[in-house]
Amino acid sequence: MDVQITFDCADPAGLAAFWAGVLGYRVQGPPKGFETWDQALDAWGVPPERRNDASAAVDPDGTGPRLFFQRVPEGKRAKNRVHLDVRAAPGLSGDARMAALEAEAGRLVARGASRLDRHEPSPPLGAGHIVMADPEGNEFCLD
Repeated sequence: MDVQITFDCADPAGLAAFWAGVLGYRVQGPPKGFETWDQALDAWGVPPERRNDASAAVDPDGTGPRLFFQRVPEGKRAKNRVHLDVRAAPGLSGDARMAALEAEAGRLVARGASRLDRHEPSPPLGAGHIVMADPEGNEFCLD
């Protein structure tokens, strides 16, 4: 069984590029027989104003889930009910873990993310994490 994670958003191409950069994915290329998406969309008769209705990011290794981004007319209004945890410090703990999370937070802020909150380690159950938001305000955690 394959899993796809779908994001409702205002800018599918922009969000696909953001998440591809976060996760080491790539923006999904055009279908076979086309060198570019514009060629495919021209062939299918898709008007220019509809060309950013959808985009996707895929794991280049083919093991992670496909991320699909679809344009919707309404903006985000409340906290996400589901969010992604980006595992940025696997196997690390304490100060080393938080330093790795801070470094990743800095990289993602430079790509357009926002930093929302930092939760300090609280042993034995809490290892510490940083809450972030993508360019459209969707929350995710650096864990």
